Amino acid sequence: MPNDHTRRTVFRFSAAAAAGTAAATRLGGAAPAAEATARAVPAGSSVEITLSVNGERRRVAVEPRVTLLDALRERLRLTGTKKGCDRGECGACTVLVDGERIKSCLTLAVMRQGAEITTVEGLARGEELHPVQAAFIRHDAFQCGGCTPGQIMSAVACISEGNTGSDAEIRESMSGNLCRCAAYQNIVAAVADAAKEMGR
Repeated sequence: MPNDHTRRTVFRFSAAAAAGTAAATRLGGAAPAAEATARAVPAGSSVEITLSVNGERRRVAVEPRVTLLDALRERLRLTGTKKGCDRGECGACTVLVDGERIKSCLTLAVMRQGAEITTVEGLARGEELHPVQAAFIRHDAFQCGGCTPGQIMSAVACISEGNTGSDAEIRESMSGNLCRCAAYQNIVAAVADAAKEMGR
């Protein structure tokens, strides 16, 4: 294949790669599909996509291999979402997509067009904090703050899912988010308190 690619060929490769990645993800093969995407599109080639983030549609140019995490942080400057392990293990990059929590380092930005993405920046209403944010402050549920945005986003989902019947249930529901400062007791207390305030 020639080295010079037209806009049309880049879009064709991108569309095929994104479709393959989406299908592979449903079948549990996200990693090989992501590698295929990287091979299919020439390095440095970008496509323009539209992401709906915190209620606002944002157009952004990305390489098809760019993760949602990097698109949010590096392209849209929404740096509240943190890059921790970059392997889906720590949960620092947790965001909500169509109301469900995901680890944004494990999904490609091109796969999330048309979805409603919520980051920690989208929780507050002006100067009014989200109940989970306020509860984290009341219960001192953070120390270094590195994991806090992901913990908060996961807590919002935990409450929405109704997994707050007991401390043990909260711990299980929040187990995908690690706190290297070990503030788990305070995090659980904050989640329980916020759930009570939200009538859950």
